[in-house]
Amino acid sequence: MIEGVTAEASDQPVMAAPRWWRAEAGTHRPLLGVLSDYLGLTKPGVMSLLLVTELLAMVIAARGFPGWGLSLAALAGGALASGGASAVNCWFDRDIDAVMGRTRNRPVPSGRIAPSSALAFGLILSALAFVAFWTLVNPLAAWLSLAGGGFYLLVYTFWLKRTTKENIVIGGAAGAVPALVGWAAVTHGLGPVGLLLFLLVFLWTPPHFWSLSLILRRDYQAVSVPMRPVVVGVHRTRTGIAAYAALMTLASCLPAIWLSPLELLVSLGLGAPFLALSGLVLREAEGTLWARRLFLFSIAYLFLYFLGTALVAVVGR
Repeated sequence: MIEGVTAEASDQPVMAAPRWWRAEAGTHRPLLGVLSDYLGLTKPGVMSLLLVTELLAMVIAARGFPGWGLSLAALAGGALASGGASAVNCWFDRDIDAVMGRTRNRPVPSGRIAPSSALAFGLILSALAFVAFWTLVNPLAAWLSLAGGGFYLLVYTFWLKRTTKENIVIGGAAGAVPALVGWAAVTHGLGPVGLLLFLLVFLWTPPHFWSLSLILRRDYQAVSVPMRPVVVGVHRTRTGIAAYAALMTLASCLPAIWLSPLELLVSLGLGAPFLALSGLVLREAEGTLWARRLFLFSIAYLFLYFLGTALVAVVGR
């Protein structure tokens, strides 16, 4: 625990570190370790994908680079918003995180950061995100970002995740909000392409996360979280993955109406292997080999789709 500065051979009082900055009581850890754990609360891997969709949505909206000032301001706000929501999620889910093998070493369930500290840290980041968007970008982007974080926490984390097998289907809307935020940052409004980018991410989320839940089915079963494989079984989950993959591929073609026919090369060029992998997951008799490959490809898919669409928007301006 970082208690403060030790006053050796001095009558000066020792200044304690703020309570929200402390690790678990009774521990003394290097500052770098504490900073690393607070960074871990923000889930940098998840954040990076959200920031990529936000920035590339800005490029698509601007039909080019929107400028360093606006880009950095929007990315800073997005990082704060994503990190804040993730930290509060870590606070709330600490009981099930302590059981699941993938998450038990996270800072809160492992005891390296106190739950109250994680909660305070998350709320502070979320407040800073709103202020950053409001003052440096525009009010619509600020409200959209706040709505996305609120939906992720209040609707998905606090309610749906532990109560219904449709948790990911509905909760996926939160992960799609950064595309709207990026669009609004540039245009101060919401256009059809921005809404279609939101829809694309919304439809992408179930096959992405259900493929992961196939891999972690026993973990979710152990903590009684009603992910689809636990509730309806493996086969119906695989069927759902294939169905949403088809809907996602169809939706990915629609921006071509407003951008350029070149968009179809991006949509179908990336949609075809996604559909093929979904078909292999559906046919998989046992094991999770193809589910793992689909999960990894889905991450690359989202990045490449937004990048390809951004290039189409720039070329076709």
